[in-house]
Amino acid sequence: MKESFFQLDKSKVTWFYILTILIASLAAYGYVKGYIVALAIPFLLILTIAAIFRFDLLIYLAVLVTPFSINLAKTGIGIGVSLPSEPLMFGIFLIFWIKILAEGGLDKRILQHPVTWMILLHLGWYTITTITSTMPVVSIKSTLARFCYVSVFYFSLLYLFIKKQNIHKFLWAYLLPLLAVCIITMLNQASAGFTEQNAHIAMVPYYNDHTAYAAVIALFIPVLIALLYENKISSAVKSFIFIVCALLITAIILSYTRAAWVALAGALGCLFIYILKIKNWVVYTGIGLVVLTYALFHVEITMYLERNDKTSSTDYAKHVQSIGNISTDDSNIERLNRWSCALRMFNEKPLLGYGPGTYMFQYGQFQKHSERSGISTNFAEGGGSHSEYLGPLSEQGILGPVTFVLILAVLLQRSSTFLRRCANRNTRVMTKGIVLGLVTYIIHGGLNYFLDTEKLAVPFWGFIACLVAFDIYYNEHQQQELNQHSAT
Repeated sequence: MKESFFQLDKSKVTWFYILTILIASLAAYGYVKGYIVALAIPFLLILTIAAIFRFDLLIYLAVLVTPFSINLAKTGIGIGVSLPSEPLMFGIFLIFWIKILAEGGLDKRILQHPVTWMILLHLGWYTITTITSTMPVVSIKSTLARFCYVSVFYFSLLYLFIKKQNIHKFLWAYLLPLLAVCIITMLNQASAGFTEQNAHIAMVPYYNDHTAYAAVIALFIPVLIALLYENKISSAVKSFIFIVCALLITAIILSYTRAAWVALAGALGCLFIYILKIKNWVVYTGIGLVVLTYALFHVEITMYLERNDKTSSTDYAKHVQSIGNISTDDSNIERLNRWSCALRMFNEKPLLGYGPGTYMFQYGQFQKHSERSGISTNFAEGGGSHSEYLGPLSEQGILGPVTFVLILAVLLQRSSTFLRRCANRNTRVMTKGIVLGLVTYIIHGGLNYFLDTEKLAVPFWGFIACLVAFDIYYNEHQQQELNQHSAT
């Protein structure tokens, strides 16, 4: 894999900076003269030059602007595009594959990795169910978005992550603007008196609601804690990381998002598995017993939950207890309603589903009046299927969630194997932090569906790329160091 994939030689990079300064000067001159429109052309030219000379900077830029991007569907314009992130990502998507074709194809180490195989299987099934979709235009858009996210934040990042320091750059490129959004959100909440109702919308327009906002924060908290335990960082940097971590924890508490709290609790449980070095077979047996217990006693469990009448509240104790309320809490009742609709859709089309992205347009006809909540509608204004597993089940048939789960299962297995043979402490710590971050979303994905948005797709596929990069590159570098040591 060539390092020059992203950067040209030094003489050409010098021309990049010269041209950038000239174009910026022209833009400033046009602005002073009152030609506001002059700012647009230089911006596009700078992006074009960056794509030619410093493609890596475009990728970092796409990550950097994602937390601040605004979906125009939620504005008076009404177009379902997030600006400026999605057009930028689509441009990177096209440039990346043009470069790959010019280079003769993907790097063999990436192409031969088991996680890549599972991702290609996942994308292949997306394509097949798009062809058979009941709403082809909707499915084509959904599938193109998934291809774009995976291409930019899995495949292209794997080329970037050949240098380990680039993993840290990627993480901070998302973290710093996310921190800014958290501060803005908390200031909005403070001005409204930290009410629960305001907590649901205080992050708008950057995040659509508190659930997506909290899901992203939950992804990064384990990573920040891991960064605190890395060696060879100054006390000033460690203090800064601690402050960022404290602010994110405060933000997630003030979000009143129960799903994110459950996800973090699950990640904490996984941390104890690492600390206690519990064998894989014990973990798998425990998961199997939980599933078997629910299968045998689901009626009794449901009856017990129906007796819970605690509702969402600013009282944190009651708010946590309301997680199990399926009798009077509208949020929980509506989630069960959406899940039931997804299962009925699956029963109608179990093999190929209705097509990617079609759930929100199709589920209304599958609702039962007795299962509707006070916030039910015939279209998914309040969220989609509320599940990364049941949503694909209804849209892509049985292989929809299976291909997605296979990606996660193979990734976790490979990461577990890597940790057992990894000799570098910092790499082990970071691997655990990223795995636990993904665990929060694996759990959260059972309660919400966000990977069709760039806000969650960027860190989710980026985290997967981090773990695969460790698996591909670290062992090779370690072997080269051992060989050099033996030679001396």
